[in-house]
Amino acid sequence: MATPRMKSIHKNMKYLLSIGLLAAMFFQGPSARADEGMWLVNMLNRITMAEMSEMGLNLTAEEIYDINNASLKDAIVRLNGGSCTGEVISSQGLVLTNHHCAYDAIQGFSSTANDYLTDGFFALEQGQEMHIEDFYISFLVRIDDVTERMLEGVTADMDESARQEAIAEAQKSLMTDMNPDGEKELDLKSFYYDNEFYLFEYQSFRDIRLVAAPPESVGKYGGDTDNWMWPRHTGDFSMLRIYADENNEPADYSETNVPFQPKRHLRISMDGVSEGDFTMVMGYPGSTDRFLSSWGVEQALSLYNPSVVEVRDLKLTTMKKHMDADPAVRIQYAAKYAQTANYWKYYIGQSKGLKRLNIQSEKAELEARFTQWVNANAERQAEYGEALQLIEAYYADTDASVKGKVYALEAGLIGSDISLFAFRFNRMAAGLFAEDAEEVAATQAMLTDYIAGFYREYDQSTDRDLFVNLMTKFRDDIETAYHPSFFQLVQDKYKDDFGRYADKMYANSFLVDADRCAEFIANPSMKKLEKDLAIIVGQSAINTYFAGMQNPAQEKFDRGYRLLVKGLREMDSNQAIAPDANSTMRLTFGQVAPYKAADAVSYDFVTTANGILEKKDNSNPEFVVPDALDELIRARDFGNYADDEGELIVCFIHGTDITGGNSGSPVIDANGDLIGLAFDGNWEAMSGDIAFEHDLQRTISVDVRYIMWILDKFAGANNLIEEMDFVSGLR
Repeated sequence: MATPRMKSIHKNMKYLLSIGLLAAMFFQGPSARADEGMWLVNMLNRITMAEMSEMGLNLTAEEIYDINNASLKDAIVRLNGGSCTGEVISSQGLVLTNHHCAYDAIQGFSSTANDYLTDGFFALEQGQEMHIEDFYISFLVRIDDVTERMLEGVTADMDESARQEAIAEAQKSLMTDMNPDGEKELDLKSFYYDNEFYLFEYQSFRDIRLVAAPPESVGKYGGDTDNWMWPRHTGDFSMLRIYADENNEPADYSETNVPFQPKRHLRISMDGVSEGDFTMVMGYPGSTDRFLSSWGVEQALSLYNPSVVEVRDLKLTTMKKHMDADPAVRIQYAAKYAQTANYWKYYIGQSKGLKRLNIQSEKAELEARFTQWVNANAERQAEYGEALQLIEAYYADTDASVKGKVYALEAGLIGSDISLFAFRFNRMAAGLFAEDAEEVAATQAMLTDYIAGFYREYDQSTDRDLFVNLMTKFRDDIETAYHPSFFQLVQDKYKDDFGRYADKMYANSFLVDADRCAEFIANPSMKKLEKDLAIIVGQSAINTYFAGMQNPAQEKFDRGYRLLVKGLREMDSNQAIAPDANSTMRLTFGQVAPYKAADAVSYDFVTTANGILEKKDNSNPEFVVPDALDELIRARDFGNYADDEGELIVCFIHGTDITGGNSGSPVIDANGDLIGLAFDGNWEAMSGDIAFEHDLQRTISVDVRYIMWILDKFAGANNLIEEMDFVSGLR
């Protein structure tokens, strides 16, 4: 048994300017609060920070974000451009993130002979760590406010088209000046609907290896049933390692690479949480719509959300039928199923939350207040008077096409694997017909790598059923005007029967078979490419999708929301209003707190290992508890990982503001140490991406001590325990 290295560290209390503003008193308890705001980490000194200090934070703004010295930002990483977040937790580049964030990688290493999804994987020495293909991890280097530069050519009398042209020219000039040699990794982002602009610089590492992943019975315990729900008993974690060259710089995979040495890594706190404790989450939230109008809420409720749910429901049913029948298919489609199910359930919950919390009326009340404020002043009328009318007109113009646009994506383009694969293959295959031999060879190598990854997760029988079922639903549910063009071919030559079309496509297309696809890459034929039935489907699907995206009413949306958001910030200038999430590093804070979910339903703020056994049902794949885990829990062999009452805490909840992309984000305590791993939100506040609910919104996180207990007691990964720095006694 390994014993964590305990380091007792004393810190002086330091006051900060506050980062928050919209705090609400919790329904019970002395001062527990859930605070709205996904704040840019470089803006901490601009936003009042007394509130964070009042809650107990013991760090300065510079200890959180600093471009000259090591700070917390240097321990927070972005996975694959923003799909998830992770944090560095050792001086040897060890990264902690969610199990579901590494799910594709775990699946890629799995087979019926070595089923790491079911059984888990733990590298007991660095030589056992497995390189993950097409996976990269990025560190934020710096953020620069470039708003003035981006808007210097913009005038108030410009229409949206001229404004966008001016911004595009400014961006081109900015990038030339900031990155003349093209060596920097820069990303320009718009905030507050093109009212502000920030430039982000990153450094990305490409040699990433899988270090640890618990079995699904831990990492995905509760499955779809518990997804988005509290109480939760899921050990949703995995571990990766960043490798670099001998100079500690990014490098392609090589056996000679060595573990990366970070500027900063997080220590593991063994103190746990109590009600009212300060917590902070740093990460890369993907997208929110906090400024969405009442008309936008109505369109989401009546058209967009139910359309996504309907299509994904059929997709899940079709996949599950094949996955249940064949263990190999279960592994192949595990990640696809999980990704589809996640947002299928999300949109169900969001719709329920929007209705139950009467969000549309809240938005309408804000719009009425905005209108009153605008009309009280002639200058404001001139600048903002058209904002709400433009927004209302946009939704009136687009209501008819929303469902078709959803189906074009969900059923047409990404419903079956063959459709999206065919489009991508067709686009990349252009290089096969180049006159330059080197370009042809490079394209052949690129396509060979691409198809190898595709066929590892492809089953023709499953895909055929997805194609037939989803395209048939598309035809039956959506007006002809929004159909892909190949639907006419199916009607004319295949008696309007997608099954007949599928019979011929899956029999004759070279794209459905790895060997035939490889043969085509080696001996390409333009005629064969153009006549391939799968290529016809893919090209038709992408054309339909892009046609749906090209909306003549878009200028109304862009101008209306830009003016509305600018006006709202001016109207409430005494408040700091956070920008919507856009896959950039953000900080959110709040307190550990229980909540009242409904009448006579109240939830505690922690769950324990006892709940794992209470939910145990080994006849249900979602609630299987392995014998080894069962025995450890019953023996109460919790060691140093138990709380003061001898219980092993599994998960806890706290009032921070997160969304998709925050998965794997560190939950950090008042001293900057790691206490948990964020992985979900709660069902009752699923409308939170549109409207934050102070009394209800909670982040669900794995207690870091449960993660350490799994590594130590369950997996015997003492090598990893010894690698990390542990602290205690700091509360």
